[in-house]
Amino acid sequence: MHELKSVKIVATLGPASSSREVIRELALAGVDVFRLNMSHGTQADQAARYELIREIEYELERPIGVLADLQGPKIRCGVFANGPHDLPVGATFTLDSDDAPGSASRVRLPHPEILDTLKEGATVLVNDGKIRLRVTGTRDGAVDTVVEVGGAISDRKGINLPDVTLPLTALTEKDIKDLEFACELGVDWIALSFVQRAEDVEEAKQRIDGRAGVMVKVEKPAAVNNFDAILEATDAVMVARGDLGVEMQVSELPPIQKKLINACRAVGKPVIVATQMLESMITSPVPTRAEVSDVAGAIYDGADAVMLSAESAAGDFPIEAVKTMDQVARRVERDPVYRSLMEASRTSDKTSIATAIAAAAREVAETTEIRAICCFTQSGSTGMLASRERPRVPLIALTPLISTARRLTLFWGIRSAIVDPVERFKLAVVSAVRVTRSLGITEENDRIVVTAGVPFNQPGSTNILRVALANERAIFEGEPG
Repeated sequence: MHELKSVKIVATLGPASSSREVIRELALAGVDVFRLNMSHGTQADQAARYELIREIEYELERPIGVLADLQGPKIRCGVFANGPHDLPVGATFTLDSDDAPGSASRVRLPHPEILDTLKEGATVLVNDGKIRLRVTGTRDGAVDTVVEVGGAISDRKGINLPDVTLPLTALTEKDIKDLEFACELGVDWIALSFVQRAEDVEEAKQRIDGRAGVMVKVEKPAAVNNFDAILEATDAVMVARGDLGVEMQVSELPPIQKKLINACRAVGKPVIVATQMLESMITSPVPTRAEVSDVAGAIYDGADAVMLSAESAAGDFPIEAVKTMDQVARRVERDPVYRSLMEASRTSDKTSIATAIAAAAREVAETTEIRAICCFTQSGSTGMLASRERPRVPLIALTPLISTARRLTLFWGIRSAIVDPVERFKLAVVSAVRVTRSLGITEENDRIVVTAGVPFNQPGSTNILRVALANERAIFEGEPG
């Protein structure tokens, strides 16, 4: 059982990390969840990586999560007739629906519905914001712009429209195919790109139908503006700072990051901070000091997980990047300032029996000699509530379902263990004692807190708490017959 940290690490697999040896080393270095980026590679490539993850999971005897990240409606311009063209400041440039190759004065934008949406004064960003255009007028099937920030434009460069709520759903035809493929594969989480509204999440949830958790990537201003409704609809959140930083002033990113993390923590939904966390380690075996501070800052903010993208997918030092992130996480968690921040930002929501019991378990653990909190959970909701409390002691989720154990790998602090189904709370206590003893967390007569929902096998019914001795007698008395 991986016990080095409470903050989780998500690592993207790609050309640099597709072999069994590298994936295994990444898991040993600290990865809790592997990300399959559906924007790159074939479905066959992703299936091969998935199978290797599951083989390594079995070998290491601990659940490993898998996240499939859908591409979403990425907007790109068309192609150009004679290679790249330089757009000087003050020049005019047209986006239109003409199929002809582009020139220094125009290019195709293959989304007529977007052309119809753009209005005079709107900003058009090209190539990750390196080029900025301002709409000066619209015509039938065309938009005229003036170049405010110039640069070279070339084939299929990405386009961002920060001032517009796009008339597109978050699922393209490719995404729908990839979604079904990922669900059949058995992934634990599916991430939705370029979400703008809660309806985007609901559409995906209907298609997924409970086969995986749904994660929203917040990367558009519209998602920030509609975040309360989106958070209610989704199961998890990724603060995707790449496109968000293109479409908004970069100075807005730190307060937005903190706001989104706080909102997720308040409702107990896991939140990942992603994009360029250790970007220099794509080509360097050591990070910059600023990158280390960025990772630490996300952890101090209260994130459940931090994520590597190109660093682990295509970089020269994927294992070193994970080890660096793991070391930073463990060092921050030893800092008394981190503990005080987690406790100061804890919500006081006790509006249900389940939330009250989760809070009580943490309070008992903090005021008495408790070695661990053990949550017997079917759906994962009991573990989710316990994770939200950010307890000081180890947090063990006991479940008979491997799917639940894998999904919980994304939640702060949770270490999942697969146990036999039980019908009586006494046997849940026995399972908790056995697991904590086997992990070396408890010794004879140490105390643990056990929470569960009775009757069992009813999701979201947490209603009981017990302090138990982790001794041989408890195990013996739990034996059948």
